[in-house]
Amino acid sequence: MSKNNSASLDLYAEVEDLLGVKEYAPKLYAHYLLFLNTLDFTTLLDIGCGSGDFLVQMQQALSITKVKGIDLSPHMVSKTVKQHIDAECINICDLEGKYDVLTAVYDMINYLDTSSLKSFLFCVKNHLIEGGIFLCDINTLYGFENVAVGSFIVDDETRFLTVDSDFQNNEYISEFTLFKREDEYFVKSQETIRQYYHSVEQIVKYSELELVVDDEVFLYDFDEADKRFIVLKKV
Repeated sequence: MSKNNSASLDLYAEVEDLLGVKEYAPKLYAHYLLFLNTLDFTTLLDIGCGSGDFLVQMQQALSITKVKGIDLSPHMVSKTVKQHIDAECINICDLEGKYDVLTAVYDMINYLDTSSLKSFLFCVKNHLIEGGIFLCDINTLYGFENVAVGSFIVDDETRFLTVDSDFQNNEYISEFTLFKREDEYFVKSQETIRQYYHSVEQIVKYSELELVVDDEVFLYDFDEADKRFIVLKKV
């Protein structure tokens, strides 16, 4: 659904633990949990489920009857399955069934260009029951311009990763280069991962859903919000 192919998604999956995502995730998950705790629902589908950590935490906290994750990365899906969560490598538009709640966590929306976003949100609406809820978060312009841009290097002895990122014309481009030890050699992998800035107004318009919540998120403790937490309802 976006320009990110499975190879780039799988590379990201390989190095996600080096990027500090898990360190900040609980702070973001709290926004989802606080809202979900106010709902009476039995089914939840997480789109772009990653390693499944979000679904595990929501299931443990809320005892949801049915949770499922989908992701375009087979590597991520395998991680979710290992956590005893139902998961499938499939595009949301190819999935069958409707859910009480859909989620797209940790700027998953930003991986979609405008055309893909319109298609994605159309499918989100079609997979919600009447009165169903869609929760997501998106990066702000401040988050892209002041938090994400720059160079990042990390080494854990078996992997050496460099990330060089730039943001221009509402497009965020990250060049990932990974050197991974295999026996006495290092194997190089290189992929480009793209994200796109979208406003809350655009998401509401394209989704044709009703805006319920639009909250600022200060995930990285900067002076301005680096994310927005959005809740939409099918009416």
